[in-house]
Amino acid sequence: MEQAKKRIEELTKILTYHSHQYYVLDNPEISDYEYDMMLRELKDLEDKYPQFRDPASPTARVIGNVAEGFRSVAHTVPMQSLNDAFSKEEVLDFDKRARDAVGDVEYVTEYKIDGLSVSLEYENGLLIRGSTRGDGLVGEDVTENLKTINSIPLRLTRPVPYLEVRGEVFMSRTTFDKLNAQREEKGQSLFANPRNAAAGSLRQLDSAIARERNLDIFIFNIQRAEGLEFSTHHEGLALLKELGFKTVQQNEVFKNIEEAFRQVEIIGTERDDLPFDIDGAVIKVNNLAQREELGSTTKCPRWAVAYKYPPETKKTKLLDIFIQVGRTGKITPNALLEPVRVSGSVISKTTLHNIDFIRERDIKIGDSVYVRKAGDIIPEIVGIEPKDRTGKEVEFNMPEFCPQCGAPVVRTEGEAAHRCTGDSCPAQLLRRLMHYVSRDAMDIEGLGPALLEKFLDEGFIKSPADLYTLEKDKIAALDKMGEKSAENLLASIEASKGRDLYRFLYALGINLNGLKSSKTICKRFT
Repeated sequence: MEQAKKRIEELTKILTYHSHQYYVLDNPEISDYEYDMMLRELKDLEDKYPQFRDPASPTARVIGNVAEGFRSVAHTVPMQSLNDAFSKEEVLDFDKRARDAVGDVEYVTEYKIDGLSVSLEYENGLLIRGSTRGDGLVGEDVTENLKTINSIPLRLTRPVPYLEVRGEVFMSRTTFDKLNAQREEKGQSLFANPRNAAAGSLRQLDSAIARERNLDIFIFNIQRAEGLEFSTHHEGLALLKELGFKTVQQNEVFKNIEEAFRQVEIIGTERDDLPFDIDGAVIKVNNLAQREELGSTTKCPRWAVAYKYPPETKKTKLLDIFIQVGRTGKITPNALLEPVRVSGSVISKTTLHNIDFIRERDIKIGDSVYVRKAGDIIPEIVGIEPKDRTGKEVEFNMPEFCPQCGAPVVRTEGEAAHRCTGDSCPAQLLRRLMHYVSRDAMDIEGLGPALLEKFLDEGFIKSPADLYTLEKDKIAALDKMGEKSAENLLASIEASKGRDLYRFLYALGINLNGLKSSKTICKRFT
């Protein structure tokens, strides 16, 4: 038994070291196979001798637990947001206010990681709690999900009496692309960007799902500390690194705002090549005594500012224009693009709205076009590059007949949109079904476009009502489904029967009735 205890301690120490080398320092010293074999040996020993299990054991990361819900956490130190600056002038104004208040100032610049802000708390070097930012004053306890992130130390390199740090959980671009490819294959809705994917993953009630998402973290601030001495932010980051944290990069000290802003501009030129998304750069006062003197407003510290870069615009090729028929019969032209990464997402298609939009911008198939994300969310074409034209570009015209059902396409006077006039258009039916099962409507998890299309092709459904008469055996017999998938889907459909009335009203897809009007109607007519 003494031998087992000794081996458990030895394996815990070895695996903790190699995990830090791999996930924090990006410097693996052993193969994945060797690591996995030692991890398996440790788990077997802990199962046999649970009394010797270390609370910070590396095996804690591989356990998946389904939580009933997240408990609230009141933040002792408020997790504030930052004031934004959109020009150099605004940054200089921030600097002037700081110098007027405290004299000469040194600055540190950092990436503003586009992720989800969290707090990590340690007692005597052991991770005791992790929580989301929430509204800055109250967040959610997501400790079990945070434990699945390999770059978060479960135990610090030395037993600090108490430490609370703040960091940004994110998903790398590579992980994001893989995740969306898997979801597309399963017919599930795609995540809009890595930030949404990271936030959704961290708030999973089943920590095993969170683990599958391969989240990462950068620690960027010490919120509270006992037993540590440091007088600047830069010293604090060095201490965090010593304690085993993966700290933010780009944290040099600059003597004045001009030097700091030059670094911000350099970061701006690098953002396309980073393995993760940033939504700006942060400039912080380095001296902690000066920070104390500058203080905060109710929402933001006066000692930091977030510089936001102008919307990113990229040039790519317009390969084709294809038609999409909506649930109300509206026919929308869409651009098929040569894939290009813009503001964190790979864009391969975007809406062209209507024929007037295309004509106003003189868009032709084969053009070089400039793409950006409106509000950093929705991709849009903002113009073409006339110099790239070869004369082979093709003008696009709206179809006279619906490409799905062959019914005439009409444009009502006074409207920008063309519409299909077919009463039984299959494309309209598919869009109506997609709307019915969507998150804001009946929220039927796992019933994506690909599966709905399969159900239509097989003749299983002809309207939303038919979803509630689907048979398990028929679903299980479909390609890539099986009995378990069929059971899960039917359970999700059953759960939709309990949705609020306003969501059902919205799900019906009545023309000119949206989510807001559905809520208003249902408040009056209960």
